[in-house]
Amino acid sequence: MKVLVIGGGAREHALCRSLSLDPDVSALYCAPGNAGIAEVAELRPVDALNGTAVARLAAELGAGLVVVGPEAPLVAGVADSVRAAGIPCFGPTAAAAQLEGSKAFAKDVMAAAGVPTARSYVCTDAEEVDEALDAFGAPYVVKDDGLAAGKGVVVTEDRAVARAHALACDRVVIEEYLDGPEVSLFAITDGVTVLPLQPAQDFKRALDGDEGPNTGGMGAYSPLPWADAKLVDEVMELVLQPTVDELRRRGTPFSGLLYAGLAITSRGTRVIEFNARFGDPETQVVLARLRTPLASVLLNAAQGTLDAEPPLSWRDDAAVTVVIASHNYPETPRTGDPIEGLAEVAEQDAPDAYVLHAGTRREGDAVVSAGGRVLSVTATGSDLAQAREKAYKAVARIRLDGAQHRTDIAAKAAEGR
Repeated sequence: MKVLVIGGGAREHALCRSLSLDPDVSALYCAPGNAGIAEVAELRPVDALNGTAVARLAAELGAGLVVVGPEAPLVAGVADSVRAAGIPCFGPTAAAAQLEGSKAFAKDVMAAAGVPTARSYVCTDAEEVDEALDAFGAPYVVKDDGLAAGKGVVVTEDRAVARAHALACDRVVIEEYLDGPEVSLFAITDGVTVLPLQPAQDFKRALDGDEGPNTGGMGAYSPLPWADAKLVDEVMELVLQPTVDELRRRGTPFSGLLYAGLAITSRGTRVIEFNARFGDPETQVVLARLRTPLASVLLNAAQGTLDAEPPLSWRDDAAVTVVIASHNYPETPRTGDPIEGLAEVAEQDAPDAYVLHAGTRREGDAVVSAGGRVLSVTATGSDLAQAREKAYKAVARIRLDGAQHRTDIAAKAAEGR
């Protein structure tokens, strides 16, 4: 099977890496890709938001499966265009992708499906914003209704900061604060059958100790030794299957990757948000632990035959990912800085540790930074402590002027806290 992956971040590098190791994949393409993905897939230029262009490229390549990585192309209807061309596509329709594209739509679906989530208000003017902020009090949780590349959420004790963020959005969801640790749980679905993956935890704040502004994610780990053994079954029953069933009932079946961001609160598990695609950086650690070849699972989901897929097989190993970000991220990041040490990691730390590229490009013989989150250094080990040690050993080999990374990814979990 020939596979075309759409996107150019670390999530797509993780997907391409797994697909490149799958014996069923005869040719692997990525559009537009990045400097790291070029080592495992053949790159093609494409406007990832142009469904017609993506479908045309897939047909030219003879792709038997298209995998759409990022959320923006899904919300733009790229998967619809690929399916209309008669090519199997892993990723929801534009209508179903509104589960991520609109926080208000997601809240409406959850209410209809009886999915436990935070109480919330949808606000469109200053008066509604003030009423909602007063109703819930601090800490304030304010979410841009639309896509914001993982940076549209503000959680703060400062009412003025919360209000300013709310008024900067066309439409905003203000909701009650959910206490407790957060968990990311992915599920692959064909619109009927739901196949959960292993849970992971990511780190949204820029700085150690969960300080600083929200980011797209600064690291992740899996498994979660502190989580209840019944967590996945509980989320399947209360969240994932009811959501998939409700979307099918509405005539907008969800086929692709359903991502539930969860809070394990004192009152039980609650949904913080849904995403309509693999999360970044959680994908990096989840796929590092997946033993089952990936292509057939994604193809069965795309073709509506996921019930034929046998149970997924997982490695016992733990996985940790540490994100290396560029200077000034998550504000206006500096780009164009040369990255050194990549060959050293490949020579001295592989296969237990490896680098997945996020925001990179090649300039001549050099690889340079080309975004806010630049690299995801991923490692596996017998437990979280060992995986963490290997990941940070590899991180130390990377040289990027002005780079930043958190030093506490998975630290508490590795210590049994």
